[in-house]
Amino acid sequence: MKPLKLLETTPGKYSLIMSTGGLPTDEAVSRSGHEPNGYFWDGVAEWVIRNQVPEVKGRVNSDSEAGMYCAYGTDREALATLGEAMARVANAPDTLLALITEAKNAGIEFDD
Repeated sequence: MKPLKLLETTPGKYSLIMSTGGLPTDEAVSRSGHEPNGYFWDGVAEWVIRNQVPEVKGRVNSDSEAGMYCAYGTDREALATLGEAMARVANAPDTLLALITEAKNAGIEFDD
């Protein structure tokens, strides 16, 4: 699941986090006209949930900031599923570039 980490923050509550910057996809994000920050990755997560892991919709929440992507909730399985899907994108520049194009064409706004 690298570069994401799934943590139990308090008993029964979990956070899926990824520090931004230093990722294999940073250059691709910048080339696409975006900033590789947590808000950008929220848009990626929205697309991933909608198109790759729709079973987690409504089971996770988001609370990202500039330096970190963060999803959280009480459903560890949903967060783990999202983490695996996000890792496939975060580690593959070509996959991410294709996702950005598809997401923009579908009306996803990257709030970066």
